[in-house]
Amino acid sequence: MSTNNIPYLKHHDGTQIQAIGLGTYSSLGGDCERAVLHAIDVGYRHIDCAYFYGNESEVGAAVRQKIKEGVIKREDIFITSKLWNHFHEPERVEHACRKTLENFGLEYVDLYLIHWPFSYVYRGDNVMTPTDENGEVELSDVDILDTWRAMEKLVELGLTKSIGVSNFNSDQLSRLLANCKIKPVQNQIECNPAFIQTQLIELCKKNDIVVTGYCPLRRGNPATRTPNYIYDAKVEAIADKYRKSTAQVVLRYLFELGVVPLPKSSNPQRIQDNFNIFDFKLDELDHAVLQTYNTGDRLILAKQAIKSKNYPFNVIVPFC
Repeated sequence: MSTNNIPYLKHHDGTQIQAIGLGTYSSLGGDCERAVLHAIDVGYRHIDCAYFYGNESEVGAAVRQKIKEGVIKREDIFITSKLWNHFHEPERVEHACRKTLENFGLEYVDLYLIHWPFSYVYRGDNVMTPTDENGEVELSDVDILDTWRAMEKLVELGLTKSIGVSNFNSDQLSRLLANCKIKPVQNQIECNPAFIQTQLIELCKKNDIVVTGYCPLRRGNPATRTPNYIYDAKVEAIADKYRKSTAQVVLRYLFELGVVPLPKSSNPQRIQDNFNIFDFKLDELDHAVLQTYNTGDRLILAKQAIKSKNYPFNVIVPFC
């Protein structure tokens, strides 16, 4: 599929991203590198990564190979990575970003996000989930504004083109906006038909912040036919109408809501199918059907950090 037909969204700082990205969480053992190689050939120019995923070296190897082959130039592809929770102390932020760049084998990332608003005790670069003698995660109490000021310096140093956040609730985002020098370009949040965070999305839009959505298809299980919006006859009927799959319908739905979906797959056919959502449009009746699945059922709870004062999911807002 030609990349000429794929819409792009512009950030408030002038950078832009494809309106869909390849997710890479839990893709390891060479699967990630193969997935990224194939995705670039398909036409993806937006790859979502994180230090915590443990596969930045695979992503970087694939990107460098495609640059070497002449398929892309570095400026053609948008690479996101994220600051993990044990690197929140301001003095560790630059080190963490440089470590990510070393993993990628690249001189800069296009976007660097704060992965979560809560922080962990630092016990070493590779101790990403430090625990105490009782097996509980060791939480620290770093003010996210201090972390953000260190993030802003990364832009000044040229280590990243843009900065943003992930999993920030409305209160946390509003506090950051009131105290930042460089405004975040993105808030990456869980977003799927069962969990459309309408109010948070609207807050982001109001402040010219792009919303990217992880787990857009949740974590499908054919054996249990879940999530229901992938297997339900009503969504299958919509898919049949457009000669698409139910997954393509869901991804298109999120795009039409103003969310950039980040579907993860290492299956070549699904990688291609997930990309092919820009040649049809849903109508109002389709939207009405898909809205019925919005139960407010969050998949990713991050319960290990529930005792942190910066735990983001204590803010109760209507889900509809």
